[in-house]
Amino acid sequence: MTTDSLFLEVGCAQRVKEGERICGDSFFSRKIQEENRVLSVLSDGLGSGVKANILSSMTATMALRFVASNMEFLHSAEIMMEALPVCSVRRISYATFTIVDSVLHGWTKIIEMDNPGFLLIRDGAVLPAEKRRMSSPKWRNRKIYLSEIVTRPEDRIVLFSDGVTQAGMGSWPTPLGWREEGCADLLLRETARNPRISARRLARAVVDGAFSREPDGKAGDDITCAVMYFRSPRRLLLLTGPPFARERDGEYAHLLDGFEGKKVLCGGTTADIVARELDRPIETDLNAPRGGLPPVAVMEGVDLVTEGILTLTRSCRYLEEGLPPAEDSGAVRLVNLLLESDVIDFVVGTRINEAHQDPSLPTELEMRRSIVRSIARLLEEKHLKRTTIRFI
Repeated sequence: MTTDSLFLEVGCAQRVKEGERICGDSFFSRKIQEENRVLSVLSDGLGSGVKANILSSMTATMALRFVASNMEFLHSAEIMMEALPVCSVRRISYATFTIVDSVLHGWTKIIEMDNPGFLLIRDGAVLPAEKRRMSSPKWRNRKIYLSEIVTRPEDRIVLFSDGVTQAGMGSWPTPLGWREEGCADLLLRETARNPRISARRLARAVVDGAFSREPDGKAGDDITCAVMYFRSPRRLLLLTGPPFARERDGEYAHLLDGFEGKKVLCGGTTADIVARELDRPIETDLNAPRGGLPPVAVMEGVDLVTEGILTLTRSCRYLEEGLPPAEDSGAVRLVNLLLESDVIDFVVGTRINEAHQDPSLPTELEMRRSIVRSIARLLEEKHLKRTTIRFI
């Protein structure tokens, strides 16, 4: 996936059914770099809790494996349906699924079985989808639909479980549930208000909108929304640590000047070098919330200036655990910037910071390298970002 190609940002938000600790819906994504391809699967397990989670996880895992192998899909679907038979009491599948197979700058294929229909948002409207029903000789009562779309920049494909469309069912305002129409109205309002809204924020808005319709603020089912947002890649440059050779300080600092995208400095020495070489004042914001971390600073032309190792370590932990907490701190701001970006370039200085320790003990340098590598790995594997690391 080159930086010039169309980028696919994938975001998902969930809320667990009242009284449960684990979500019965599963959403998995996988990037096949060599094929410029992104696969995503949303599965809803029958019921709720652990049993539903096992069913949906198994379904999503199988679907990803089959689609990635380019196996003929009807045969793949038959294998999954054999593994997940119909409930003898409710006469419905033990797990539903929606699969999105996107080849960037090409076709996107969407396969659906028993989930609410996907929505395609383009140019401020929901486009009707042409769907072809596929039938299996083995499972004639199962409805499988196939759609093929030529995606364009700024297209959004939205998937959701029936916890979204059935939110508020039986209540006075929405006796039939929120339904796809209600979800579509919210999506169009949010994208009109903020045409560049990220996939994860839009997914969260849908889940919050569905939950707000539940009586007494209690989710009657697991609520899941996933958004696929096709766009030109958003880039971010992060500098951390001083360059090995002091004569390269100027080159290091001037990397910011020609960069088009968000810019982040992590480390006091890093910020001092950039401030000196670019003749830009740096001011510490002592009034900003810290969350137990050193304060952030402000510099012209830079989106975020933070302390180094502690902030990077906390950010890495947040990326590992999931979404950052609601608190405001340098680490939370950094994670949000990373997740809002698509292509992240890390530039890591390799000079030992004498202000921290004995130069003969390069522990701090190794920590910085290790943390940056861990952050890059998490961004690539969990969030489907593209990253580069340059040591200077």
